[in-house]
Amino acid sequence: MDESKIITQLSIFVNNEPGRLANVCKIIKSVGIRVRAFNLAESAEFGILRAIVENPDDSFEKLREKGIIIRKTDIIAIAVTDAADSFFEAADVLGNAGVNIEYGYFYTGVSDSVLFVRVDDTEKAVDILEKAGIRLLDDAEI
Repeated sequence: MDESKIITQLSIFVNNEPGRLANVCKIIKSVGIRVRAFNLAESAEFGILRAIVENPDDSFEKLREKGIIIRKTDIIAIAVTDAADSFFEAADVLGNAGVNIEYGYFYTGVSDSVLFVRVDDTEKAVDILEKAGIRLLDDAEI
């Protein structure tokens, strides 16, 4: 299994109150973190800002030191040529192998479009997708 194909995502907990997201973004900016992609999911009481950043380990420590509630999560970045077709192909391969997709989000960058997915068995998913010929991106390609 190619471990370089496992991407570290930062999950930042944000209280669901006016100004709280702006405060977190201000801290991200103040410590010099470069965000490549993000997704914001909410519930009644809190939100989760899922972010793909440069230097995730260093960024994690900087945010934790500022009192941010944060955790690291392993995800996979799937290269996308056509959103519906690429997502179907990856979901079909993973589902047939018994790997569950917990969530995902889509990002269109300058050179590539990417589908980020969290699965219940990251290493197995990388192996299965690579064997199926599905192109996965490493951190340097995002």
